Amino acid sequence: VDWPEPKAFPGRRRSDPLAFDARRHIYEPMSKIDEIVENFELLDEWDDRYRYVIELGRTLSPLADSAHVDANKVQGCASQVWLLTSVKPNGSSGPVLTFEGDSDAHIVRGLIAILFALYSGKGAQDILATDALALFDRIGLRENLTPQRSNGLRSMVERIRAEAKTALATVA
Repeated sequence: VDWPEPKAFPGRRRSDPLAFDARRHIYEPMSKIDEIVENFELLDEWDDRYRYVIELGRTLSPLADSAHVDANKVQGCASQVWLLTSVKPNGSSGPVLTFEGDSDAHIVRGLIAILFALYSGKGAQDILATDALALFDRIGLRENLTPQRSNGLRSMVERIRAEAKTALATVA
């Protein structure tokens, strides 16, 4: 692939699938979470951010009806939220966790999509080392959530972190 020189490609545009890493002088695929953060930075109005979160929720794969059971429910959310976790035991930073989820609220589905972009497919140790709430603060999302939604977000993060701790404990 014939990539342009860095000066001809000074920064990643929203439509570019690659980002230039100036320290190593290579192009790397942007992670989904990096793309989401960048898109939030481009959106100044809360209404635009709200619509974007809802659009992110629409990207979630549907959860089977059989998965909408109490055992998969996240406690502490005002809306109904279901979370399924799959664990592969042999990642470089501990077991690798992938997530599926759903909610009966559009905005919450979007929050789930952001959490999955941040955590799904990551090692348990990486999950435990990543502060999702700080990310939500950085992109200005938590300040616009109702207290109930903010508590629900915290409950989802705690559930994901608990799943990571459990996965590490079973490997040890």
